[in-house]
Amino acid sequence: MLRYIKHNLTEIDGVNIYPLISLLIFVIFFVVMFTYVARMKKSRIEELGALPFEDDVEPKQALEKNN
Repeated sequence: MLRYIKHNLTEIDGVNIYPLISLLIFVIFFVVMFTYVARMKKSRIEELGALPFEDDVEPKQALEKNN
């Protein structure tokens, strides 16, 4: 099955740039997410960590509470 896909891709001009673009998007996304999480305040991390254990808060109330 791969040979059919490979044959179609060899006919496209400039197809060698697509793997590089996808790798750059992947790396940039995870670098941005890592910096976001690394700079997050400890109180916010503890608040988000406790969310799964809160039974008495409705989802709408939780959204209003954060805004």
